[in-house]
Amino acid sequence: MLKIAYHPFYVQPLPEGHRFPMAKYELIPAQLLHEGTVQPDSFFEPVLADFETITQAHSPSYCRQLLDLTLSPAMVRRIGFPLSAQLVARELRIAQGTVDGCLFAMEDGVAFNVAGGTHHAGRDWGEGFCLLNDQAIAAAHLVHHGICNQVLIVDLDVHQGNGTAQIFEGDDCVFTFSMHGERNFPFRKERSDMDVGLPDGTGDDTYLRILEQELEMIIKRVKPDFVFYQAGVDVLTTDKLGKLTLTKEGCRRRDELVFRCCKSANIPVQVSMGGGYSSHIRDIVDAHCRTFKEAIRIYT
Repeated sequence: MLKIAYHPFYVQPLPEGHRFPMAKYELIPAQLLHEGTVQPDSFFEPVLADFETITQAHSPSYCRQLLDLTLSPAMVRRIGFPLSAQLVARELRIAQGTVDGCLFAMEDGVAFNVAGGTHHAGRDWGEGFCLLNDQAIAAAHLVHHGICNQVLIVDLDVHQGNGTAQIFEGDDCVFTFSMHGERNFPFRKERSDMDVGLPDGTGDDTYLRILEQELEMIIKRVKPDFVFYQAGVDVLTTDKLGKLTLTKEGCRRRDELVFRCCKSANIPVQVSMGGGYSSHIRDIVDAHCRTFKEAIRIYT
């Protein structure tokens, strides 16, 4: 059975001005249930990740300041959210949901987190509404505990996974692959193990051709025993921040390509949803729900 990490706190503590794009965290589960795509027992509620877990990817000093709410004003501005205990608890739940999802993925082939994909958080900094990097924490957890020997992070958000790249720079156990808009945020890129920067206006055919070529090559070269997939839908042509021009069908085919590559190589995959900033919330929710549907179609 497909398992999905979700907690009501994924949206409740967010500042009022950020509620619109983040409303998807409530609407995605509701839509999946309404359509009959999943059943209520597909969802599990994660607890708070503990200090030891998050410091496998982030520096202890940064984590302590985050938990104590003592980050500098400059760092809080860089994150973009007013810092609060509720917001930190939200990030801790998201991180634990991704860690727990790994174990479900090893049983079922794939597992999801309704939120997550917080790839702009680096080892000792937060950025771009990301306080803790959920997939980096989970990847470090798998390696640290000897559960996996080689991990691949596939980041297909329109924005480079700069925090993920920085955390694992020089780490031979975690291979970072980011395919993103070259002229988009963050404007100072970190160096992933493989970066593919796309020009503005890149559409379905070019995007999918490059992705298939790169992903197949990376899987053959790296031979991962676990994959993390950051499935941002800000690649859509309707996205206000994206600058690429993928259709919903192109985005669905992107998901299909990733899942088929992983399944054919018998590699479990954990999926976090990443960004999405289209003008109409229905476009965001629909594109994210298609990712779930593709996974169910391919893995069941």
